[in-house]
Amino acid sequence: MLIRILRLFDQAVLIATALVVIYYRPGAYYLSDTRQVPTPSRVLDVLAILALVVGWLAIFDYYVRYKGDRLVSLRVQLKSLAKATTLSAFWFLIISAAFSLESVDTIGLVTFWVVVTSIGILSRVSLKTLLVSARKSGYNYRYLLMVGANARAAEFANKLCKRQELGYKLVGYVAEDDASKRTWESQGMSGKIVGMVDDIRGILERERVDEMLVCLSVEAKFGTVTRMIADARDLGIVLRIVPEASEAAVLKRLHVEEFEDEFVITLFREQLLLQLLTKRLMDIVISTIMLIVLAPLMVLVALLIKFTSPGPIFFTQNRVGMNQRRFRLYKFRSMIAGAEERVHDLAHLNELDGPAFKILNDPRITPLGRFIRKTSIDELPQLFNVLRGEMSLVGPRPPLPTEVKQYDWLFRRRLSVKPGITCVWQVSGRSDVNFQEWMDMDKRYVENWSLLLDLKILLLTIPAVIFCRGAS
Repeated sequence: MLIRILRLFDQAVLIATALVVIYYRPGAYYLSDTRQVPTPSRVLDVLAILALVVGWLAIFDYYVRYKGDRLVSLRVQLKSLAKATTLSAFWFLIISAAFSLESVDTIGLVTFWVVVTSIGILSRVSLKTLLVSARKSGYNYRYLLMVGANARAAEFANKLCKRQELGYKLVGYVAEDDASKRTWESQGMSGKIVGMVDDIRGILERERVDEMLVCLSVEAKFGTVTRMIADARDLGIVLRIVPEASEAAVLKRLHVEEFEDEFVITLFREQLLLQLLTKRLMDIVISTIMLIVLAPLMVLVALLIKFTSPGPIFFTQNRVGMNQRRFRLYKFRSMIAGAEERVHDLAHLNELDGPAFKILNDPRITPLGRFIRKTSIDELPQLFNVLRGEMSLVGPRPPLPTEVKQYDWLFRRRLSVKPGITCVWQVSGRSDVNFQEWMDMDKRYVENWSLLLDLKILLLTIPAVIFCRGAS
């Protein structure tokens, strides 16, 4: 009931505040503006308000968790609320422009955001205070059974029990086996053992249990956890699983889908679709601008290569892209013609550890090639690879197929994204970084990717290129 009331209250606050902004013009009040604003027609008013309500319902349903979940902290709730109100203000701006609501100005939008956010925060703090008071008084409690007699289970239970406002009473612990029970008792752990995992049904029959919290390894005890899920479903008991750190990284992106009346559990589905679209648009716009601006330089370099050494202007090579897609990478030729045929003869001079190949004073490099390599001008034709969608401006450098064959298992993580012209390795010294550090940098980039990180790397690339850090 409280959740439904809160949902309706949020929408009522949004609508009421919007009507005040539209018809009472707080901007005019603050600025003592006496100018008359044309009154929109009633039809447009109704359509605009309907559009606002539909948008706000979708925004709040997406960002705000209207669920009776005790473990969601107030901080998380307020953060979600701020996201929802900010996007709602932006939607208000769009609708006011689309329906010519000239009475809505900047001050009005700011007032709208401040009011709905403040009231939203106040309502949630008040609700939280009410529930905390009730639970501390002995009402609205939930009886919790901890499955797993181990240090993690004890630590988690202590955290819950210390927070009285969550309203949990501990029933006891369920040991995995006799060995874990003896260990629990020998270590003097507080909290009674109420039974063994194999007797979970008997425990649920004789104990008062509202929720079970499983602190077992999902991988090691998958069959056991599955049986407990079925038992909890049969008795209508809430079951929560606290996976180990390594398992949490795998399970956090679990997504349930439905296909032709069948349920499909999907892991690792890409969640950042809007950010990826923005990244692609950024690649297209920036690479196009760079190609136009740098066209005179590229023509000059092409002519110099043609007249200073025999051979083609461009060097093309098979590289490995996202999920092992092969593509032809373009560079200005910086070596003598047929340089690849001499790789085996120079293998003993390789100065990089791992499968990568690099010689500081490579005898195959031409005098002009040394300059365009030092200044990274030889990489400019890869802007065409970016336009074609084979590469991105920022991403791990595309490896050779022969290098990928020698990769350790975890090194292959870098192949899960599009390769790039510049990356963390490029701005961190390049030739001064060993292979293991290089792979670790790429792995961290993939795991922590964001548009902000890409922009940061692009900005750091400028001084790295100007000062030729780590280039050879």
